[in-house]
Amino acid sequence: MAAVTTDIAPSAPAEERMDPRRVFAFLAMVFGMFMSILDIQIVSASLSEIQAGLGAGSDEIAWVQTSYLIAEVIMIPLSGVLARILSTRVLFTFCAAGFTLASALCATATNIEQMIVYRAIQGFIGGGMIPSVFAAAFTIFPPSKRNIVSPMVGLVATLAPTIGPTIGGYISHAMSWHWLFLINVIPGVLVAAAAWSLIDFDKPDLKLLKKFDWWGLASMAVFLGTMEFVLEEGNNKDWFNDHHIVMGTIAMVIGGAIFFWRVFKVELPVVDLRAFSNANFAFGSLFSFVMGVGLYGLTYLYPLYLGRIRGYDSLMIGETMFVSGAAMFLTAPVAGALSNKLDPRVMMMIGFGGFGLGTYMMTGMTADWDFYELLVPQILRGCSLMICMVPINNLALGTLPPDRIKNASGLFNLTRNLGGAVGLAIINTMLTQRSDDHYARLSEQLSWSNQAALDWLASVGANYDSYGLDGTAVAIAKLSGVVTQQSWLLSFIDVFMGLTVLFVALIFLVLLLKKPKGAAPAGSGH
Repeated sequence: MAAVTTDIAPSAPAEERMDPRRVFAFLAMVFGMFMSILDIQIVSASLSEIQAGLGAGSDEIAWVQTSYLIAEVIMIPLSGVLARILSTRVLFTFCAAGFTLASALCATATNIEQMIVYRAIQGFIGGGMIPSVFAAAFTIFPPSKRNIVSPMVGLVATLAPTIGPTIGGYISHAMSWHWLFLINVIPGVLVAAAAWSLIDFDKPDLKLLKKFDWWGLASMAVFLGTMEFVLEEGNNKDWFNDHHIVMGTIAMVIGGAIFFWRVFKVELPVVDLRAFSNANFAFGSLFSFVMGVGLYGLTYLYPLYLGRIRGYDSLMIGETMFVSGAAMFLTAPVAGALSNKLDPRVMMMIGFGGFGLGTYMMTGMTADWDFYELLVPQILRGCSLMICMVPINNLALGTLPPDRIKNASGLFNLTRNLGGAVGLAIINTMLTQRSDDHYARLSEQLSWSNQAALDWLASVGANYDSYGLDGTAVAIAKLSGVVTQQSWLLSFIDVFMGLTVLFVALIFLVLLLKKPKGAAPAGSGH
């Protein structure tokens, strides 16, 4: 890849002046990406309100999230080949307009079936905006501007899912759940208009349409869609004891086999996997996958703890979670400045170390932990995410030739989403299994030979007896509640310990990396 870097470096000074039209076009694209990523998480804090509004069952309402994620995961890698055929301008405008229309349709849904279909359309069309922004960041700006552009893209990609529950909680409390979707309409129209009138990065190549691999598209949709379904639903349905999960896994294996066979056989594959032959891109994608585990895993774990152990509602959870978003926002310019001065490997090690320290601090948690106890771990998480994301983006996409970037950015973004899906599946399974183990172990201690437990039951029972209630029954129910809460708490601690080990292991993996050659020109303008 050395030849590529030498091509880029000399042309940078000539392109030093930024074309304002391109800057505005890029900002419009970034805002579109922000809306698309935000919408994954914006409904997560308000699912109970949507469930009540649509009269849905508790097992059905999860599909408001799942249908969006499955559709988005299929579109993200597909967007690279679509951008080459249609041009970035046509693809992005279509995605922004379609996403806006689908958002409006979601607000009009009167039953859960309509909502699931509209959310799938919204996820599929919105997914096309995400890789286009990453591709534009690395093709239209000279390398010397990367320390400004890369943190901006990294901030949006990580901030949107983090503040989604906060914004969602506020909106559904202040107005109604319909506004979670209606709020996209006016910004969406503006983004679509700006994209159509300002984007001029590339030209369409409609001749490629004749070579388009429709079988590859179908097999990729089956492979990625069923993978997302199995990971999302596996834990709730007790994995392979449920025939839907078994069928989904079989479909995933068959779809995957056909997809990978087509990718290496046809002239214009749906996804170009050759980008992985670039070692920097391959490592960057691996780190992106693990960052997906950390980003989406912790965005799920903190609210789950606050809701299940502390009994918080969506607004209180949102207010507590705001800290991570604020930390990311404030760290983005610092990460940009550091990317000019520091070896990207050192930045990644600092980021992974900070992340591991934050999750390690959470292993000391108790049922009384509140905003102030969660403050430092959340700040560490927010700052570390930004410090990691900027060098990971630069490492993965910074040394690829321009004609490869469109396809590669789709793959790169897919790794983050799949990391989130795999991470959540593992976290949920761990929580369920470990809480059952802890419950069994704690229950063993509460036998008739445990004098402290008997004294507690007698004292609480007597208290309720004095109010004319069945004191013994109430005391046993309360003791069972305490054991359940403690078993959940211990399982949370196990998961945080697992995440700590994962991020500490990444520090050692970074030590194996060579310094990326594309890092040099970033400082050339200074």
